[in-house]
Amino acid sequence: YGDSPPPNIQQCRKETTLTSHASVTAIATIFMNVRANVKHVPAKVAAAYAKRVNGLRAKMYNKKRFAEKVELKKTIRMHEEKNKKVREADDAVKEGAVPHYLLDRHETSRAKVLSNMIKQKRKEKAGKWNVPLPKVRPVSEDEVFQVIKTGKRKSKQWKRRITKMTFVPPTFTRKPPKYERFIRPTSLRVRKANVTHPELKSSFTLEILGVKRNPSSQLFSQLGVITKGTIIEVNVSELGLVTQSGKVVWGKYAQVTNNPENDGLVNAVLLV
Repeated sequence: YGDSPPPNIQQCRKETTLTSHASVTAIATIFMNVRANVKHVPAKVAAAYAKRVNGLRAKMYNKKRFAEKVELKKTIRMHEEKNKKVREADDAVKEGAVPHYLLDRHETSRAKVLSNMIKQKRKEKAGKWNVPLPKVRPVSEDEVFQVIKTGKRKSKQWKRRITKMTFVPPTFTRKPPKYERFIRPTSLRVRKANVTHPELKSSFTLEILGVKRNPSSQLFSQLGVITKGTIIEVNVSELGLVTQSGKVVWGKYAQVTNNPENDGLVNAVLLV
């Protein structure tokens, strides 16, 4: 060392560390500038930065590089699949092939056959349920429901009394009068109907199993209101009707043909 004093070891280590940090920072700055100005970073610069960087910067760089590689592989795979499909399409085209928009000119397509079958089935189903009364007079809610005033001063008007014949199942239990919104009077409840079989030309008194559909309103169907044109389900087990497999028919639909509230009974025609 000559006349100069021996160097301080701690000071030398500190200067070396500072120099290494400065070099890494400088490389990072150069790399960022290159990334900003050039779309593709030269491999040498990227490799040098990857070797020198450490800590959190290394994690961030590796994560970014991994995302770039994944995107690159996806793009390559997509192009490979596209080229493969084009190649297969070119190989599949044979001599004398007809374009898809000309296929239906000479042959009936399978889709068209299927569509015709579905339409035919719909027509058969609609014809199967042809009802004796296809059109009936609609019944309004004002005609069916009678407003009942309640409360100490009769100011509440949320209760309704049904003025038409109704069907109530045997297991029906009334709500407490205080909470019952729709009141079905006992005198207007019905359990049986006079059903006429159109082929046998005879009438039977059969039990009603339920109200299938009231043409006036879905609410009437839920409440079991029976008006003219209503489809009801009746118990036909007593008639001895059987299916093609030999099973006994339990219930069948019938349409009401009279005004039950005027006649006091339900007349219906069986839908065969």
